Amino acid sequence: MSFRLRVVALIMFIAVTATAATAWLTLQQASREFDRTASASAEQQALITAELADFARGHGGWDGVADRVRELSLQTGQRIQVTTVSGTVVADSDLLSGTAARGVTGPALLVDPRPTWQPSPKYGAPTGAKAVLLASFEYRVGLRLAACLTGAGIGVRLTGGDLGIPTPQPVVYSAQSKACEVAARAQVPGEIDRAFEAELRACQGQAVQALPCLQDAFSRAVGAYAPAQMRVHLGAAEQPRPPLPVRSVVLTAAVVALTAVGASWLLSRRVLRPIGALTAASARVGEGKLTERVPVRGHDELAGLARSFNRMADSLQRSEELQRRMISDVAHELRTPLANLRGYLEALKDGVLPPTPELFDSLHDEAVLQQRIVDDLQDLALAEAGVLTYQKTPLDLGELIATCRTAHAALASAAGVALTTEGTGHRRVLADPDRLRQVIGNLIRNALAATAAGGSITLTVTGDGDRHAVQVADTGSGIAEADLPHLFDRLWRADRARGRGERYTTGSGLGLAIARQIIADHGGTVDVVSVLGVGTTFTIRLPAA
Repeated sequence: MSFRLRVVALIMFIAVTATAATAWLTLQQASREFDRTASASAEQQALITAELADFARGHGGWDGVADRVRELSLQTGQRIQVTTVSGTVVADSDLLSGTAARGVTGPALLVDPRPTWQPSPKYGAPTGAKAVLLASFEYRVGLRLAACLTGAGIGVRLTGGDLGIPTPQPVVYSAQSKACEVAARAQVPGEIDRAFEAELRACQGQAVQALPCLQDAFSRAVGAYAPAQMRVHLGAAEQPRPPLPVRSVVLTAAVVALTAVGASWLLSRRVLRPIGALTAASARVGEGKLTERVPVRGHDELAGLARSFNRMADSLQRSEELQRRMISDVAHELRTPLANLRGYLEALKDGVLPPTPELFDSLHDEAVLQQRIVDDLQDLALAEAGVLTYQKTPLDLGELIATCRTAHAALASAAGVALTTEGTGHRRVLADPDRLRQVIGNLIRNALAATAAGGSITLTVTGDGDRHAVQVADTGSGIAEADLPHLFDRLWRADRARGRGERYTTGSGLGLAIARQIIADHGGTVDVVSVLGVGTTFTIRLPAA
């Protein structure tokens, strides 16, 4: 399977899995929310029945309950229908909201406005039968008071009285509320129901069941005066379960999945198109088409990879060109001496030239030159491959240049060139003395080739902190500025260095390339400064030991 297909498949799997999981969780959550809102919970049932019972107690009846039903329906989100025990509808939130009344479902909830009597814990409050008698009386008074206050538009609040039952009180006391209190007490007769009193005393005679007996007696006594019991239905039989948005969720999941697949395809295309171009270009470079390059777009990692490939191709092309030029230069360097050797040998063979010692010396010089070119090529190849061996030991650069001066003093004297040394103090480095003599000797020979009789060559040793330097400065013809960048190229020789006569033009053109590689292997550098007609200075810098 291709990389693109793997990327698309992976992203598609992740997108589809994540979308399906999200859709499933959404449907589950929606279903739970609907179930929670469609059916009344136990807390809602208790809240609705308690609020309706308090309404009847606080208003002395069920007049005006429709407004309270509307408020509770909006508060709980439930459809509420209040009916009498016989089934007469008193209030219905469907009708109150302006819609058709739906059918009811489930068992009806009973709302009993009668309070349950509880012994009052307050100090000094009457207890037992006396408390129940007083509570019965006060309850009837409270009903009349609540009805009067409500009719007068005065707010009513229920408070826990001293007799163990909720007692209605006006929210704001006024003359009108006082008049309602007086009228309520006047409307309730104060005679004691003897049968009720006897029943209460009988309850007190029961040791364990005294409290339940008193509570039952109280409920029966106030039942004739209390607001009627009501039935409450919550919910609707025809209330359809709203359809869950399965289609929308599935459609959304499909759109998200397709979007993810499309995005992954575009992403893979964005990633793989440059890679494909790099692969094709690499194949063409492998076939030898070193001019192949890839376009660079943007500044991301792929653009960096394309730039790296182009740099690699440039390097390969330069290396190929250098190799071809080197082969051409080597062939050029060897062709003329070999042709000369062949011509002289054929002339000797045919008897055209006499075999004189001078001729044999010339032929020997040509053979030595070819041997030197071959040896230099081998040294350069070994140095560039990193396998040229070095025997590094601590040495003093002052002693080294003195040795080099001694070795080339005769050659300089024969050319009429003064060869001197300068430098004080010990300048010690860790290097291979033979290889450094080879480098400095090459620079001295090049300087001799470029310096006319009467000129000078100066070998100088200096120190610069953690690096020491050796300078080979001559007063020769100098090197043109345009030639300086090519000075260390293989088989390159400035034309001015060839004009000194045959004695000094026997170089291979590889000496400076070998010198630079040797110095680089020692952790140093070689620099050159030259002015035409003034002279040339080569500076070798090496780490101090």
